[in-house]
Amino acid sequence: MAKPFILTVDDDVAVLRGIERDLRGKYASTYRILRAESGKAALDLLNQIKDRNDDIALILADQRMPEMDGVQFLTQAREIHPDSRRVLLTAYADTTAAIAAINEVRLHHYLMKPWDPPEQNLYPVLDDLLTDWHAEYNPPYRGIRVIGQRWNPEAHRIKDFLGRHHMPFRWVDVVEATKDPSLSQYLKPGAKLPLVVFADQTSNDCPDSETLAEKLGLRTKASTQFYDLVIVGGGPAGLAAAVYGASEGLKTLLIDRDAPGGQAALSSRIENYLGFPAGLSGGDLSRRAVAQAHKFGCEILAPQEATSLRSEGDFRVITLSNGSEVSGSAILLATGLSWRRLNIPNMDRLTGAGVYYGAATTEAPSCENEEVFVVGGANSAGQAAMHFSRYARSVKMLVRGDGLSATMSQYLIAQIDATPNIEVISHTEVVGVEGNAQLEQVTLANRQSGEQTTVPARMLFIFIGAQPRTEWLKGSLCLDEHGFIRTGPQLKKDGKLTTNWPLTRDPLLLETSIPGVFAAGDTRSGSVKRVASGVGEGSVVVQFVHQFLAGL
Repeated sequence: MAKPFILTVDDDVAVLRGIERDLRGKYASTYRILRAESGKAALDLLNQIKDRNDDIALILADQRMPEMDGVQFLTQAREIHPDSRRVLLTAYADTTAAIAAINEVRLHHYLMKPWDPPEQNLYPVLDDLLTDWHAEYNPPYRGIRVIGQRWNPEAHRIKDFLGRHHMPFRWVDVVEATKDPSLSQYLKPGAKLPLVVFADQTSNDCPDSETLAEKLGLRTKASTQFYDLVIVGGGPAGLAAAVYGASEGLKTLLIDRDAPGGQAALSSRIENYLGFPAGLSGGDLSRRAVAQAHKFGCEILAPQEATSLRSEGDFRVITLSNGSEVSGSAILLATGLSWRRLNIPNMDRLTGAGVYYGAATTEAPSCENEEVFVVGGANSAGQAAMHFSRYARSVKMLVRGDGLSATMSQYLIAQIDATPNIEVISHTEVVGVEGNAQLEQVTLANRQSGEQTTVPARMLFIFIGAQPRTEWLKGSLCLDEHGFIRTGPQLKKDGKLTTNWPLTRDPLLLETSIPGVFAAGDTRSGSVKRVASGVGEGSVVVQFVHQFLAGL
């Protein structure tokens, strides 16, 4: 496979040679390095590369160039190679233009000149950007291919599983597969769709999640029965605790029923997370966190589900869905939330066949030229609408209230207002869905007038709130009236503990009604439902774990 390109553009020949030299010194073994002395010449190169079906991983452009400045060039470059990482080289006086370009051309970073020494001021930034690019890069390969029919719920399940585990794959419609001799050989009589062809050229008809996990080398069984810290749930809170716990010497196990990242991993764009002015996807955030956790020695089981919790003397025991058990000196429950279901006829039957809960980002490319309906008015719905607007002909946001201002961050509202193919329809809810093998139409009701309208629809994404994943904890822990886990001061009323607390000391801030069992993130009663707060609680709870283990 041909190496992808890195392109640098600057009208100052001396500067251009300097950055080309630094780029070759670091990246020549992995990338082909190109240079251009003007925006026009660079655009010609980009078009030639596109015509040859080659890839540009990274573009670095100087801001101060005659005829076409760096922002103008990157605007046009984005249209030719939209997935490339874009970096603007600026002088101190150009920082205002660079910051503005973050929104104008989705600039990924800007670098101040001079960048010497490159080991400190250039390579770390480019390494990070190139790592992100590779995470999204789908080069020609004979890797995992999923063959099936678009509206098959099982096909959606498999694509979602692979996507959430950051496993690159290629979707092939069964009609196209029959025309490709390399794939049609797998479509034997009686084969059940969807069919997964793996990198080793073996195949499996409609594999379940456990079979996929085993085939892909994912860990679903614990290496031992006892850990210092067992974390149930791999969202931002669980992953933060995994990183801090493992890095501080605790033998740490993380268990997740789906894939690490939780609901945050399904977010197409998070733009208000501290330290990422250009934003990042939830998938990127979870991928980085998983890599950190592995780096410090945390063991991760996924997909694997916890089914019960009990306390036995000095140990707390988690039973898993495969019947095995793991014990820990301390347990952290960070099970997060699941999307609340829309309780109307045909919804369950059409789920995965045009009806989706959450962002379902693996379905976004198939939205091209479609009219997409998004139900909900909070940040998750707004992020999804912005993501789908890149592919869909139009996106209609269906909101029960007056508008978005009461439930959505202002930065998202401004982006939605500025996106011409997104329409916000207020005082509206879905009251009916119809379709045979797939979603074909939805019935909308105006909450003020009561008027109902049935319209054609093929894709409906639902964000109507979430509920805690704590059904398996009922009877074991003290939960609030909504099923969220009570911790610390919430276990008291009028200064007295309302639960059968066995110790003389009060529960620690994030400790549940069982000593040594903690809760953090969205599943905790009274928590702030934000990625940053989940990360914060997951980080802080490790200190309480240390206090508990020390007998304080």
